[in-house]
Amino acid sequence: MIRVLLADDQEIVRTGMAMILSAEDDIQVVAQAQDGLQALEQAELHRPDVVLMDIRMPRLDGLDALRHLTRPHAAYRPQVVMVTTFDDEDYLTRAVAAGAAGFILKDSGPRLLAEAVRAAAAGDSLVSPSITVRLLRRLRTAGSAPGTGAAQGTAAARPGAPQLSPREREVVVLLAEGLTNAEIATALSITVGTVKTHLANVQAKLGARNRVEVAAWAWRNGVAGQGT
Repeated sequence: MIRVLLADDQEIVRTGMAMILSAEDDIQVVAQAQDGLQALEQAELHRPDVVLMDIRMPRLDGLDALRHLTRPHAAYRPQVVMVTTFDDEDYLTRAVAAGAAGFILKDSGPRLLAEAVRAAAAGDSLVSPSITVRLLRRLRTAGSAPGTGAAQGTAAARPGAPQLSPREREVVVLLAEGLTNAEIATALSITVGTVKTHLANVQAKLGARNRVEVAAWAWRNGVAGQGT
């Protein structure tokens, strides 16, 4: 079972997401929180695999809660998917820098919500199709623009990142285009296990916390998105 924590200041939204996810055989909603501080408390208490986090919440907003959950030396680090009504590029790029594992809009629908949870739990990432293109295009230049909120020490902000092998580069390009591990394996005629090994090596080389940061690095450094 994939254990999920829901964090949103609107009870009706939490109730709706809980109903959707509870209908899935492999997902269990273990806790809910109405603000960022409560989300941190519930995450510590229940140790969920995935946190679905709203951005704008009272007391402590979702971005600050995200930064706390993904801080480098945290003893426990769940996968955090940002769920919001705000289709705002600045929020999204700041969430990438803070270590978010995915992004979906609240109106994305039940299927995408469940898919986002499964993707995050499996180490993949999912971004709502309606925001993917604009987000990634913004990431192409965000690393060099002042005030974009890129976190120091992340793959997207670290100068002189090590060179990738040709195969690692192929994997990263496909990852940055939104393919899952299974889709990358099919495209390159390799096994899913080999894809995971390449991605683990890439993350180690770049100092990336997750797949989203690898994709962000690829777009910011011109590895992905050429010709789009």
